[in-house]
Amino acid sequence: MNNYFWFGMGIILVSGAMNAAFALPMKYSRTWKWENQWLVFSVVGILFVPWALAFALVPQLTHVYAEVAPRALWLALAFGLLWGIAQVTFGLSLRIVGVALTFAVVSGLASLTGSLIPMLALYPEELFRPRGLMLLLSIPFLMVGLTLYAIAGRRREAEQSGGQRGSATGQSSFTVGLILCIFTGIFGSFYNLGFAFGRDVITRSQLHGAGPLASTYALWALVLGAGFIPNLVYCVYLLARNRTAHLFAGGGSGRESVLAVLMAALWITGVLCYGIGATLVGAAGTSVGYMLFTAGSILFANAFGLMAGEWKGASLRTKRFLIAAVAFILIAVIVLNLGGFF
Repeated sequence: MNNYFWFGMGIILVSGAMNAAFALPMKYSRTWKWENQWLVFSVVGILFVPWALAFALVPQLTHVYAEVAPRALWLALAFGLLWGIAQVTFGLSLRIVGVALTFAVVSGLASLTGSLIPMLALYPEELFRPRGLMLLLSIPFLMVGLTLYAIAGRRREAEQSGGQRGSATGQSSFTVGLILCIFTGIFGSFYNLGFAFGRDVITRSQLHGAGPLASTYALWALVLGAGFIPNLVYCVYLLARNRTAHLFAGGGSGRESVLAVLMAALWITGVLCYGIGATLVGAAGTSVGYMLFTAGSILFANAFGLMAGEWKGASLRTKRFLIAAVAFILIAVIVLNLGGFF
C-alpha cells in the first residue's frame, strides 16, 4: 500500500458522488425539454471538455493519431459510437424511472459486461480461473438485485398513482424504462472496450511526452467524441419533431443553460477524478478502486433519488424491496471486482 492509497480512495469516493449527482440538475429544469438539456450537456461534457484536455495536455496530438495503427483508431471510434447510443438511452432512463433505479441497474450490469466482454474477447482462458469464477459468481446476485428492483419499481408506480386501474400507463412507462436501463447496462461499458483495443494511442502519447494520466486524454477524446454523435443525432431529431429548438432563445434560457453545464461539469469531473484516484491508489486502482467508484455511485444515486422525492408515496414494504435490491447489486459489484485481486 503506497502513501497515497487512502487519499486516492477518498478522491474515488468523491468521484462516485459526482457521477451519481450529475443528473440531478435536470429535475430543476422549468422551461427546457429533455432534448435541450441533453444536447447542451453532451456538447460541453462529452465533446468539448475531452477534446480541450487532449489538445492542452497531450503534446503533438495530431502526430500521435497519425502514428497509431488504423485498427486501434477505428476500434476506439466504433466502441465509442456504441457507447454513445447507450448514453442516449441512459438519459432517457433517467427521465422515465429516475436517478436511483437507473444508476443501480446500469452500474451493476455495466460492471459485469465491462469485465466479461473484454475477458471473453482478449483472455478467454481466464473465465474458469479464480478471476473468471468470481465474475460468474457475481451474476446470480446481480440477477436477484435486478429482479427486486423491478418489483420495487412496479410497486412504486402503483402506489404513487393511488393503486388505480388507470395506472397502466405508469406501469408501461416503467417497463420501457427498465428495458432501456438493461440495454444501457449492457452497452454502456463499451467505452471499456474502446480503451482495451485502443491502448496504442496511450502508448504513443507517452512517447510524445504526455504523462501517465494525461496520455489517457488522447484516447478519451476519441471514444467520447465518437459517442457524441448518437447524442447529437437523437437530440436534433427530437428538437425538429417536438419543435423545441426555439426554447434555446426563450425566457429562462440562461438558468437552463447553467443547469445543463452543471450536469456536464459534474459528469466529466467525476470521470476525471476517478482516473486521478485510481492512479494514486496504484495497482489496486482498477479493482478495489473501481469497486468503490461503482458502489459509491449506486449508494449516492439512491440517496439523491430519495431526497429528490423519487420514492415519495411508496410504502415501507416497497422501500424494503429497494434496500434489498441495492444490497444484492452491491454484493454483485464487490464479488465481481474482488476478482481483480487474483
